[in-house]
Amino acid sequence: MGTRLQGQNKSLFTHTGFDIWENDGPYPGDRCASVTHPGHKGLDDSQWRQMEIQKELYQWLNKRGIYINAPDWYFLDGTNKIALGYREVNFSLPRSNQKILNRQNIYDGTWDKLPSMGWGFIPLTRYQGGGPEAILEPLHEHLPDYEQLMMQYYGAGVQACYRGPRLYDNDTTRAVVVKVINWYKRYRDILNSGIVHLRRADGRDWDGVLHVNPTLKTRGLMMLYNPTDQKIEKTLKYHCITPGLHKRRGYAKKKGSQKPMFSTGIMRQLLKLPYSPTPIPGG
Repeated sequence: MGTRLQGQNKSLFTHTGFDIWENDGPYPGDRCASVTHPGHKGLDDSQWRQMEIQKELYQWLNKRGIYINAPDWYFLDGTNKIALGYREVNFSLPRSNQKILNRQNIYDGTWDKLPSMGWGFIPLTRYQGGGPEAILEPLHEHLPDYEQLMMQYYGAGVQACYRGPRLYDNDTTRAVVVKVINWYKRYRDILNSGIVHLRRADGRDWDGVLHVNPTLKTRGLMMLYNPTDQKIEKTLKYHCITPGLHKRRGYAKKKGSQKPMFSTGIMRQLLKLPYSPTPIPGG
């Protein structure tokens, strides 16, 4: 990032009042051997000085309450969100593979940051490669996959980037999008809380995560998935943080797909859970 661009960016935000800065490509910075360029002395300090210039801009923006979306680890210098962690070529794979890989990315990318500190990716149209089996358009023709991908991200508290020209293509698709977003808004606080990692997705057995926050009215919310074509029934043991929640639990008994089942409350007991394609409205 050049010194001239640095000043232009500050001028832009000062005069427009914009409150979001989305920046693709800070990374560590390039090296430069020039001894006459402004901002650094030579090759040895060039990369370090470029990083310092980038960090100073992030700090300047952060002090003014500007939300910073940047795909590199500058949290301690003012950024708010980073990529969850994914390989773009995987979005050329069939949708069935993408669902498993997305849950793996969510599981792996939420150990060292809260869910809302990372973004995921849902390509609605062709991205880099892949055929009709890899894309969601037309959305109404792939509505179960579209809903599943939305629920996986919203259910993890991770916001996805939707790459495509529209979020719905008819009233039926729109109703599904509205339903998922309304569900997320209802549980927004707990979904943006920390995650207990239960089991990583592998496509062979159940997988899931548990959101926990003892300071909220809804202190826990569990997302469980069944990627197989058989009903799975297991015994899970997870411990209660706040007494009195063992009476609040819910589960569904349908079999068939990977749609999540969730339950609210954290229990100190053995709980038998059939993994279900249908979320329970309201927990």
